[in-house]
Amino acid sequence: MSQLDPRFLERPIAHRALHGMGRPENSVEAIEAACDAGYGIEIDLQLSADGEAMVFHDYDLRRLTKATGAIRHHKMDELRNIHLIGTRTGIPTLPEVLDRIDGRVPLLIEIKDQDGGLGPNIGPLEEATAKALKSYSGAVAIMSFNPHSVARMASLCPDIARGLTTCDYAKDDWPLATEDRLQELRPMDDVIRLGCSFISHDRRDLGNPAVAALKYQGIHVLCWTIRSAQQEAEARAVAENVTFENYAPA
Repeated sequence: MSQLDPRFLERPIAHRALHGMGRPENSVEAIEAACDAGYGIEIDLQLSADGEAMVFHDYDLRRLTKATGAIRHHKMDELRNIHLIGTRTGIPTLPEVLDRIDGRVPLLIEIKDQDGGLGPNIGPLEEATAKALKSYSGAVAIMSFNPHSVARMASLCPDIARGLTTCDYAKDDWPLATEDRLQELRPMDDVIRLGCSFISHDRRDLGNPAVAALKYQGIHVLCWTIRSAQQEAEARAVAENVTFENYAPA
């Protein structure tokens, strides 16, 4: 098991970087703001049509840009020239973000499930991520909702701390996953099997006995997504750190 760097537990982690106040989520502006404030950073990765790791949350471009269509149908150069709404900067690549952070703050990377099924349809995004991280020396950890993705990263980057993004796996939240698959995931048995050192769990489900069992076994518990001081206080009764947005943690 590769251990989580203790810096991930020292300062709150900015969800999709420190967005707001005109800074779009996962933008270079939000990343610079988080670094300046000394917060850890969480980002999301999606795959471009030519196999590059792009820092972007959604599968579709519509919400965050004036373009439309799936991000994976556009090549890297096109995506870098599609401006995020409210800025004159495009969608960044993972190597660009790594160069900007340059070890100033810890970086938590979520690899997005590529088909919503939480199954074995993985590979190209994990390989692009591993390639970008090969020469990075800053504090970094990777996670995904999909255990197959985490398993691939364990083989590609065994020395990088890995975890699972977790929740109660309600069918309404995962309409493309089968009920059988969701049932398999609910006990969170993959955390130990994959040699994970942490989970990042839905704050609304921190009372889940499976979370307590993992914490008892020494697994670090982070949580998502905190949006107020009250939510943070409640979450910290269980979680060792929080991923936050839209307010300034103490």
